[in-house]
Amino acid sequence: MREKLIAGVDEVGRGPLVGDVVTAAVILDPKHPISGLHDSKKLSEKKRIQLAAEIKAKALAWSIGRASVEEIDTLNILHATMLAMQRAVESLSIIPDEVLIDGNRCPQLAMPAQAIIKGDGLIDCISAASILAKVQRDKEMLALDGLYPLYGFAKHKGYPTALHLEKLSLHGATPYHRVSFKPVQRILGLD
Repeated sequence: MREKLIAGVDEVGRGPLVGDVVTAAVILDPKHPISGLHDSKKLSEKKRIQLAAEIKAKALAWSIGRASVEEIDTLNILHATMLAMQRAVESLSIIPDEVLIDGNRCPQLAMPAQAIIKGDGLIDCISAASILAKVQRDKEMLALDGLYPLYGFAKHKGYPTALHLEKLSLHGATPYHRVSFKPVQRILGLD
């Protein structure tokens, strides 16, 4: 009997004021273990990039899912995150037997799923998903920084830091800002 295929899923980007919410799904290969997997927030950027390359090379399957700024503003961040997680799982080249999701709720999936609070620090396949999602979203924020250098996206990655809020006040919102988020609404006078 073959080993049960378990996919780990995590998201990055629920809190930022700008950009897509990015998710990843990963089915690790037990024959090719990866050491050093952990919650992406607890790893250095250099270590995350190194591990992301190793995960992509060794995993049985991996995929990235996302929900756009428009979807976030239309659905709300929670529903957009669930949609992005569904997309990540559905994009896997192998159908998992079960899905383990970081957090306290599961999206609608075609297979059994379980939400695990702080799963990104406890379960390797969720840690791997956390790393892939973080590296992908950070790369997108660096690209956005190239388009809009006045905002400092490379530094704060879109999170509502003092620097980001100051730049938002000075320069207004970009087309990539989430207008459903209160700080952006305040700046635009929509609150």
